[in-house]
Amino acid sequence: MTGRRRWSTEEILDAAVALLRTSDAESFSVRKLAAALGTDSSSLYRHFRNKTELLRAVADQVLLAAMDGYRPEGDWKQSIIALGMRLREAFGEQPQLAAIWGRHGSGGTGSRLVMEEVLQALRASGLPDQEIPARYHRVVVLIAALISSEAGISTVSPEEYEQGMEQFRVAVLGADPERFPALSHFARDVHPLGADRGAAFEEILAAQLAQIEGQIAARIEASAESANP
Repeated sequence: MTGRRRWSTEEILDAAVALLRTSDAESFSVRKLAAALGTDSSSLYRHFRNKTELLRAVADQVLLAAMDGYRPEGDWKQSIIALGMRLREAFGEQPQLAAIWGRHGSGGTGSRLVMEEVLQALRASGLPDQEIPARYHRVVVLIAALISSEAGISTVSPEEYEQGMEQFRVAVLGADPERFPALSHFARDVHPLGADRGAAFEEILAAQLAQIEGQIAARIEASAESANP
């Protein structure tokens, strides 16, 4: 009698990615994945202890792919922005997985590569070591939040998108100028949330890094003034 096929970890993750392209983390289950592979759930639990661990491994696959061949260029700010845009592009191709990363995170090699690059860049900024962990957390939370937010819009159907656009036009162009004077004034120039998100992503991240740079410059200036009263 032929034994049941044994699936490798990589094959299980590839199948999970394919399944998650057509569903979300809530409806995804190890049972459904096992059915797609033609096996039983117990065989998958030999590789992953539970659904959360599996989803974290899936998110890490995206991070690994994004970091493949990455070489930081420019100053520390340019390095972080380039990394953020690279992650945005990677999850943009698989928006369902962006929500998983934002919710479940990842503790694998891909995650460590991202952490290493951001921490190295912040070290190069001139921040004192004791301030770097907190700044790292803010930068990564911002990147993950922006990517997850964008993924939510990317997963809507064309019909849902058109319906949303129509509602936006009615809400903005039809606003009562007496009750909403500012909105009426800018109505033809205000864009929906889905518009120009790439530029918005880069600008918001750049603003966060500029704030860090400004604090470093202020500290250096204060130190120079104290040394030369």
